Amino acid sequence: MRRWIPWLVALAFVSPVVAPSTSTAEGNKPSRARKAGDKKKPRKKAKSKTKRASKTSLASRRSETRKHVGSPRPAILTILEREIHCPSDMVAVAGRVCVDRFETSLVDAASGKAWSPFYPPDLARATESFVFYRDARERAPERSLDAMMPLPPVPTWSPKAKAVSAQNVLPQGYLNADQAQAACQEAGKRLCTEAEWLTACRGEDNREFPYGATYEQGTCNVYRENHPSALLHNNASRYHDDPRNNLVVFEGKSLLQKTGAAPRCASRWGNDAIMDMVGNLDEWVDDQNGVFVGGFYSRGTRAGCFSRIDAHPRGYSDYSTGTRCCADPIETTATVDP
Repeated sequence: MRRWIPWLVALAFVSPVVAPSTSTAEGNKPSRARKAGDKKKPRKKAKSKTKRASKTSLASRRSETRKHVGSPRPAILTILEREIHCPSDMVAVAGRVCVDRFETSLVDAASGKAWSPFYPPDLARATESFVFYRDARERAPERSLDAMMPLPPVPTWSPKAKAVSAQNVLPQGYLNADQAQAACQEAGKRLCTEAEWLTACRGEDNREFPYGATYEQGTCNVYRENHPSALLHNNASRYHDDPRNNLVVFEGKSLLQKTGAAPRCASRWGNDAIMDMVGNLDEWVDDQNGVFVGGFYSRGTRAGCFSRIDAHPRGYSDYSTGTRCCADPIETTATVDP
């Protein structure tokens, strides 16, 4: 392991940052925004902001590596030689299960009206978040991104959230596992098991990444150059419920991309493909203790389909937590040898 340390340190120092005080990875820790009236702890004077940012990035990458290597890889499903039939918005996987082609977005089950992807599907929580960050923005330093960037409008109606698999829309963040499960069930679907999700991500050729056997920077929307909270608040470890996080643009490119915007980040199954299973948003799977997989756009991971976080309970949510749904096949056709 020691012989790799210089290489890792070098990697950390060449990672691009927008400014010396920002970090490129979040470290996968839960955080809470500072409430009004809380006393802000005085900051210690940093000897070198550039070095501090680099060390934070390196520590985050080591943390992700430990989670990947130290945990047993979940089993994948055995591919069955049979034809299954799935709804048009889903892809048939392994002769066993139907998986949403795109990450989940939400609509109201009754009206079909789209819910804002920038707020949790809970009107009280969405309103509380809007008010907190609206007031905080008024106190932000002049000309900071926090001060200049307006908040997205908060919905004024309560949704009965239904999961939708649609192309060219921003996927729904700010989901906890129970909300994700309920939204899938409202659509007549369910959360994927981890084995189903992993099998779907690896494609019919059983690859480490949707596109192949080795990591390619930029093919999927993961390991991006910066972190939204670092850019908005100069602190990547806090303010993860800010409704603006998934609206942040860095060097002319949105950190969160619309579904299907990375054409080669495609897990192939026959003539079809499942999009964005690595990167964009983390995706909740069906686990009683809470697991999300795939990585999100600013997570410092090269684990591909094996990116896995189990550090948060099912009730946890932030800007990076989304999902996609699975379903049992509509019908199965046995394969007959000629």
